[in-house]
Amino acid sequence: MPEVKGIEYEIIRSNRKTMALQITNEGKVVVRCSYLTNPQRIYTFVASKSEWIKAHLEKKKNEPKLPPFTQEEIKILADKALVDLPPRIKYFAEKMNVSYNNVTVRNQLTRWGSCSGKRNLNFNCLLMLTPEKVRDYVVIHELCHLKEMNHSKLFWAEVAKVMPDYKIYENWLKENGNTLIKRLRK
Repeated sequence: MPEVKGIEYEIIRSNRKTMALQITNEGKVVVRCSYLTNPQRIYTFVASKSEWIKAHLEKKKNEPKLPPFTQEEIKILADKALVDLPPRIKYFAEKMNVSYNNVTVRNQLTRWGSCSGKRNLNFNCLLMLTPEKVRDYVVIHELCHLKEMNHSKLFWAEVAKVMPDYKIYENWLKENGNTLIKRLRK
C-alpha cells in the first residue's frame, strides 16, 4: 500500500475523470481516480491533502463507538416516520405545488431520502433522530427533485425558495448524519 507523510492509502481506479479522496468508516484512506492517472500525481494529491486527512482520521479515532441499532429500534423509528413524515410531505408539496405518488420509509445506508422518476419518495427512518428542521429540509430537498431531477443551480434555487437557510440543515446532516448511519452498518 502506498504511503505519504505517514498516511497509507489505497488506490481504486475506474472510468472516472476526477480524483477523489475518501476516508472509510473503518478509517482507511482511499483515493479514487482514473485508470490513466499517474502514480506521482496521486502521491502529490494525497500529500496536498495530508493535513485534512490527518485531522479527519484523528476525528474518526475520537468518535464515540455507539452500538448498532437493533431490528426493534429500526422498526420503531420506521413506524414513527410513517406517522410523522406524510403530513410534512403533504404540507410542503401543497406549498410547492408539486404532486408525488408513494412514500416509503427504509433504513438506507447511504441516503437520507430519494425521489424516483415515477415520483415516488423514499426516506430514511433515521430522520426521526434528527431535529425537525433537518427532516423538513430532507422532505423539501426530495420534493424539489420533482421539479428538477438533478442538483443544478435551478434545483438549489428551488430549495432556497422554500427554505432559505437550508444550508444550516444540510451541514447538520454532513456533521452528524454519519454517526447515525454507521449504527445501521454494524
